[in-house]
Amino acid sequence: MKLIPLLFAAISAALVIGGANPAARGAGPGGTVAGNSTPCPAVPRAAERRWKVKKTDAEWKKILTPEQYHVTREKGTERAFTGEYDKTKAPGTYVCVACGNPLFSSDTKYDSGTGWPSFYAPMCADSVATAEDEALFMKRTEVLCKRCDSHLGHVFDDGPQPTGQRYCMNSAALKLLKEE
Repeated sequence: MKLIPLLFAAISAALVIGGANPAARGAGPGGTVAGNSTPCPAVPRAAERRWKVKKTDAEWKKILTPEQYHVTREKGTERAFTGEYDKTKAPGTYVCVACGNPLFSSDTKYDSGTGWPSFYAPMCADSVATAEDEALFMKRTEVLCKRCDSHLGHVFDDGPQPTGQRYCMNSAALKLLKEE
């Protein structure tokens, strides 16, 4: 009988620490992100080094256009309203132009009026990474491809529900794989 309260306490602690709902904890391998039902691909920790893409600047310059290189490797920003995907409504998956990592679903894309493609959630939390960006005398949160560390854009807390976030991306950092 004494085991039942201990078992209940252990399960409760696991649910609080790990989260019973992957979306509620921001998702992880195999989970989903709030507002997006797409399962996250699981990447075993042992395989993560093989999954990561590392190239020299010369190698990146061979596979990327000058604009793609400037945006993804030099943390550049394309001019507003000039990107290929700002007004695109085609269904599909937006992948990293540099490594093909699935980043965003067209299901989470919306017109933010800013001139850059905007999404309210990545495909999964393991698709992107964030870093503090204090360039240009302002504090922002930079969004990077988690697989190859390419600069994608920035995320802001002024987006629509269900997340309240606006992932403001550069078209030059993305490639749309259209649904057939």
